[in-house]
Amino acid sequence: IVVDPIEYKLPLLEKRYQDYEKGKAPKALEKLAKIFKEADAFVIITAEYNHLAPPALTNLLDHFMEEYFFRPSAIVSYSMGGFGGVRAASHLRDMLAELGMPAIPSGFPISKIQDALDENGKPSDEKMNQRIKKFLDELEWYSKALKEARKKGLPY
Repeated sequence: IVVDPIEYKLPLLEKRYQDYEKGKAPKALEKLAKIFKEADAFVIITAEYNHLAPPALTNLLDHFMEEYFFRPSAIVSYSMGGFGGVRAASHLRDMLAELGMPAIPSGFPISKIQDALDENGKPSDEKMNQRIKKFLDELEWYSKALKEARKKGLPY
């Protein structure tokens, strides 16, 4: 399931989903909470905006917390320059850990995004396909490991 923060038109954070009385949260938050609770892992895709993740993304992430607990995340970052959004990814890595969905060790930065994909959104370089396989295999491993651990019980 793809969640685009722009499509949900969330207000700036005033209170988190968990701070609403049951059944009183805005419908968009209820829908997102259900999606997040059912997920085994998260792939966070970010551009770089002033060396950080875009405000719409961080605002979306900030609305939730318990829904992410003990589920791994993986960061795909991109930029038009040569660094591939790694500064935004570095910031996100800290944020995701604090939210309870630690990022896997590998990141997936994409430099010069305007040249990295063809007009159909396919990688223009075979090396990207090799990198993404390793990246997704790692996420799958962490996802399965944490899913099994969640079945045995949570630490709190």
